[in-house]
This record gives sequence, structure tokens and C-alpha cells, in this order.
Amino acid sequence: MAVAPLLRIEDLHAAPAENVEAPILHGVSLTIHPGEVHALMGPNGSGKSTLASTLMGSPEYSVTGGSLHLRGDDVTDWTPDQRGRHGMFLAFQYPQEIPGVSVRQFLRQALSERKGIDLSVLEIRVAIMEWMKRLDMDPSFADRFLNEGFSGGEKKRNEVLQMAILEPDVAILDETDSGLDIDALRVVADGVDEVRKDRPELGVLVITHYQRLLEHLTPDVVHVLVDGRIVESGGPELARRLESEGFDAYREPEAVA
Repeated sequence: MAVAPLLRIEDLHAAPAENVEAPILHGVSLTIHPGEVHALMGPNGSGKSTLASTLMGSPEYSVTGGSLHLRGDDVTDWTPDQRGRHGMFLAFQYPQEIPGVSVRQFLRQALSERKGIDLSVLEIRVAIMEWMKRLDMDPSFADRFLNEGFSGGEKKRNEVLQMAILEPDVAILDETDSGLDIDALRVVADGVDEVRKDRPELGVLVITHYQRLLEHLTPDVVHVLVDGRIVESGGPELARRLESEGFDAYREPEAVA
């Protein structure tokens, strides 16, 4: 019996909300099944972060064609909070600082919304402390204002903590490796693996420029996105080839004058 997909993207077209005549995504299709890790690679300006934002329902972008299904439900027109409650999660490339709101307060509110119940302070404290231990995080982080004064690596580890606590079905990691040194990258990748051990059916879409993250987080499928289109898909060997050859082979040749 075939396993039903967690996330199915079908012929997705998207453009900036303020200018739908300037499309960025030109028919993206991919399917993620339970437990799979998919990597999306491409050069700057290829539409990777636009895809991540569109998948989470960002009002900055309009879907002009195609559809998005999560666990069989058509969520194309759902709001970001509806998608989050239904099991989608986005780890931001540039996590925002929220002064005055502690990590603990943020996670309590977010998880209460995800579960549809008002969680007690004790319940969320126990969950946070357990995951901070597993992710080798300083417990004092729970009382700090969200991302305020955090280093780049600390912000990314905090995103992994959120992913662990919120228990999504599909996690989209938008250039989680951006700005990280080798040691911090390994810590973040190990954290993602720790979450996957706890939730083996979690589907992950890793968006990245480089193969180095995929050395620690081995993908089942690698997709190449160029000019808003997936131009090739393959296994981990495709990521290694891109690391050595780059994306030039996929670009349209310049017109000869």
C-alpha cells in the first residue's frame, strides 16, 4: 500500500503580492513523504526563499497557479497560522528579535495554539528543559527575550528548539546554514537529527546554497531550483556535483548580439 504524502506541491506559481505580473515561481512540483529529507538548492535569486515563504502562506506573495496539499488537505488558501496549527513549520533564514517576549513565553503561546489548548507554565517548562538538555542548550536561554542579543548560531539553535517543541509534520528550513561557521553548522544539523529521532515521520525540506549542510543532514532527494523552476532532481550525489560544478550548466546561455 502506497504511503500518502505529507506535503504535495503541484505546479505552483507565485509572484509578489504587490506585482503579480512579475512571477518568481514558474510551476514548482515536489512531493515529500513521511520521514523524508528533501534538499532544495539553487543560486541567489532562483526563488528558494520565495518558495519557503509561499509554502507558509506569507502575505508578501500571491499564488497565481497550482496548489499545495498538507496531509491530503488543500491548504493553498490557508493563512500562516492555519498552516502552523495544521503541522507546518518554517525555520527562518533571518530569525526576528522580539524584545519583551521570552523564549518560554513564546513557546507556550505557540504550542497552545498548535495543540488547541491552554498549556500550563509547568507543562511548557518541563518540555523546554527536556529539549534544551537534548540539544545541549544553556537552560538560561528560556528566560531571554526571543533572539535578542543572540549570536547567529544561537538564533538557529533556537529555531531547532521551536521545531522540537511544536512537533510539526513538515519542517521547512530556509537556509539554516546561512552565516554559520563549521562548528555551529554541525551543532544545528545534530539538533535537527535529534528531533528526527524523536519524530521519525517528520518531513523536512532543507533550502540551502551549499552542500556542506548536507554532509551532516543527508537528504533522500535533492532538487535544483533555477529561475523559479525545478530543473533537476536526484540523490545526494547531485548535491556533491553542484558543489564542484556550480549552477552554470542550468543557466540560459546569453543571447549572441
